[in-house]
Amino acid sequence: MLDRTQTLFSHVKPADTEYVSGGLRDFFLYRDLGVAEATHGKVIAHLVKANMAPEKGTGWHRHEADFQIVIMLKGWARFMYEDKETLVSAGDCVHQRPGIRHYLFDYSPDMEYLEIVSPADFKSVDVEAPCAVPDPTPWA
Repeated sequence: MLDRTQTLFSHVKPADTEYVSGGLRDFFLYRDLGVAEATHGKVIAHLVKANMAPEKGTGWHRHEADFQIVIMLKGWARFMYEDKETLVSAGDCVHQRPGIRHYLFDYSPDMEYLEIVSPADFKSVDVEAPCAVPDPTPWA
């Protein structure tokens, strides 16, 4: 059973936190949802949205995390998961198993997703490419 004494109540409204740069990727903006603080670092939840057109994407990497999901709220993104191209569109939910090699290489200008990861201070580790990656779609 969850130890409720170690988890705080949290309620973050849109006006409480802003989208900021300085997250994992400089071509995205991030909005903290207060979950990392409320869970004392057990879980992070943030909104991520496109800030610049895709040029190189994220590069091949994996996360040192126990749990990660992405819920696409607006637009779309194209990922490589191992050697499989995957289009993630608004309304889709992706569970990224721990350690899966992936590459986000293309996204729409209106892309926005909710990401939930445990632990909050997860690491991103560059990995060798298992296959080639398609070119991104240029923004008009």
